[in-house]
Amino acid sequence: MKVSTRAWKRSGVLIAGAAVGFVGIGVCATPASAHTPNWTVTCSDVSVDLTAYSDKVTNTVTITVDGKDLLPAKEFGKEFHEELKLPEHSKEAQVRLIVKAGDGDRFSADETKTSPVCETESPAPSETPKPSDTPTPSETPSETPKPSETPSSSDTPSSAAPAPETSTSPQGDLAETGSSSATPVIAGAAAAVVLAGGGILVATRKRRARG
Repeated sequence: MKVSTRAWKRSGVLIAGAAVGFVGIGVCATPASAHTPNWTVTCSDVSVDLTAYSDKVTNTVTITVDGKDLLPAKEFGKEFHEELKLPEHSKEAQVRLIVKAGDGDRFSADETKTSPVCETESPAPSETPKPSDTPTPSETPSETPKPSETPSSSDTPSSAAPAPETSTSPQGDLAETGSSSATPVIAGAAAAVVLAGGGILVATRKRRARG
């Protein structure tokens, strides 16, 4: 019976030692696989996700772009999550992530990734300008000069227009038939001349007869 008890005790010690060994290996292996520095870089930003770090020590993270600090050294504990905007760049930029774990350099990280240039959208084609409604100087009709309102010398009526002649003879001298009042006198004179001529003619014939 004594031999059996000792054998069991020895077996228990061996099993306990093996269990402790496995636990120790597991404890040592867990941190190595748990520290996870995940990060991505695009043309415009950088995203960092650090998980499963020890919160019992001081951990720091730094991000630079072409050697210039984008995120100065910042302390974190068990986790760190950040998304940062990258400065505009016309050529590829080198983004560097530096993680220093407080529980050992083997858990630290120093990685560099390239940020490409963002493609710019091509400008929309400009619209063809519509023809202006305003006529060009060559198309503008010239104004026709208005005629002068001042009459010319030929159109100006003579200021010395001749006055109409007035008859000196009074209208009362005219007979209702339109003849002049001197008509009877003229007729009488003509009759006298005729009588005188007849007398002369008779006297001449008598003289001839006597001779």
